[in-house]
Amino acid sequence: MKVAALYDVHGMPWPLEAVLREAGDERVDLVLFGGDLIEGPYPRRTLELARGVEARFVRGNCEREPSDWDRAHLTREQLRWLADLPLTQSLDGVLYCHAAPEDDLPLTTAVTPDETVAARFAGIDEPTVVIGHTHHQFDRRVGGLRVVSAGSVGMPYEGEVAAFWALVEDGEPVLRRTPFDVERAIAETAASDWPPAAAFVAENLRVAVSREEAIAQLERG
Repeated sequence: MKVAALYDVHGMPWPLEAVLREAGDERVDLVLFGGDLIEGPYPRRTLELARGVEARFVRGNCEREPSDWDRAHLTREQLRWLADLPLTQSLDGVLYCHAAPEDDLPLTTAVTPDETVAARFAGIDEPTVVIGHTHHQFDRRVGGLRVVSAGSVGMPYEGEVAAFWALVEDGEPVLRRTPFDVERAIAETAASDWPPAAAFVAENLRVAVSREEAIAQLERG
C-alpha cells in the first residue's frame, strides 16, 4: 500500500492542494491525515478538501480543543466528527499518531534524548511510528524502533516555505517536500479575518522559520 502521510495542515488549503496533486501523481492508495487539520485561516475549506479524498484520520490537539475561530467557521457536525477521530491508525506495520499513541501533546524533536523517545513509544506493536506535532521532519532509530516525523504541510519549521510530508510505501517512509503558490497563500491569508493573519504571513510565509531555532525552542518546552 502507498500512503501519503499529511500532518499539521493548520487550515492552509494552498499547500494541501499542492500535496494532494502530487499524491495523485504518485497514485497513492490512501491519504493519512495525522492531526491538526484546523487552527488556521480557512478551517472549513481545508476540512472539505481532506474529506473529499480517500483518507483515514487521526486526531490532533487542535481537533480535541478547537479554537473560537474554528468553532465559528465549522458546523456542529464537522466539530463533532473531528472530536470523535481516533488517536491512532495502523497500516502495513506503521503506527500513525499525532504526537504519541495515547497523548496528542508530547514534543518529540530531532534531538529529543533516545531514552525519552523509547519510553514515549514503549509497548507499541509496530516497528515504525509516524508522528507530527513539532512541524519538522526527521527519521530516527532508537533500538528496534523507527520514529519518523512527517513534518508540517501548512506551518513547517524547516527553513523553507513549502509543504512537508511523508510518502509511505509498503511500510517504508520517505520524507517529501512540495512547493506551492506562496504568493496566493499570502494574499488570501491576509484577506481573511483570522486574527493572527498578519503575524502569520510575516513570520511563516514571507520568511521561513528556522529549523534549528524551532527545535531549540521546542526542547525548552
